[in-house]
Amino acid sequence: MRPLQTDLSIYNKFDFEKPPVGVKFLFEKPEGIARLDKKLGFCEMLKEAHERDTAFYFDKDNEDCVGKMPLGMMDTLPVLESGLLGPELGIYQEPRANSRIYEQLPTFAKGTVNYVVYAQLKALTFDPDLLVLYTTPRQAEIVLRAMSYSTGEIWDPKAMGVVSCSWLYVHPYKSGKVNYMVTGMAYGLIAREVFPEGKVLISIPWNWIPVITQNLNEMEWELSGYNKVQYQAEMERLGKKYNLGL
Repeated sequence: MRPLQTDLSIYNKFDFEKPPVGVKFLFEKPEGIARLDKKLGFCEMLKEAHERDTAFYFDKDNEDCVGKMPLGMMDTLPVLESGLLGPELGIYQEPRANSRIYEQLPTFAKGTVNYVVYAQLKALTFDPDLLVLYTTPRQAEIVLRAMSYSTGEIWDPKAMGVVSCSWLYVHPYKSGKVNYMVTGMAYGLIAREVFPEGKVLISIPWNWIPVITQNLNEMEWELSGYNKVQYQAEMERLGKKYNLGL
């Protein structure tokens, strides 16, 4: 794997409750990294990485949920694609609603990803495909503002109530777009009790990591306008300066 190219130490400034995690998708088995010694769902791997000081990888035999499907480690089962399970679980009204998700679900081509590597920031030595952050809403605002700071990029989250792992991992990798979701809004994360609700998971693909990191180093994190009195004073000043009629 290519060595880490970007200095990510700026993320320590956030003092996140859980450390940032780098993720790598591989066709070939990684050298010098231990295989996970248990079975977990794809959605649980991030939590596992938060609790491990060293990098690890998992393969299809470690994954015990439908996470193998978006990774291309298994065929999409006809019973899933038919939409039968969603109504059984009370998530969808009828199979027709459940089956529609498979027309949009981001997936890797079968057999192209055989191993997935995780490493929290202090153990991250490789150039990650994704950098996944566990944040509060206010921390998320700073990260997403850093994305827009020099680019004007809009915030365009995509998710659904099931197979959230596909949207958190596969979608940003394949689309090249930053994605985020709120914990407590996805079936698997709730059912497996992975994270408490109200946290924001942000997945940054490799093409955005240098941009966001540079902007975090450059921009002001806590804006003066986030204080109501300061905000009103600033808007009054700017209104007069530019004749905004405020």
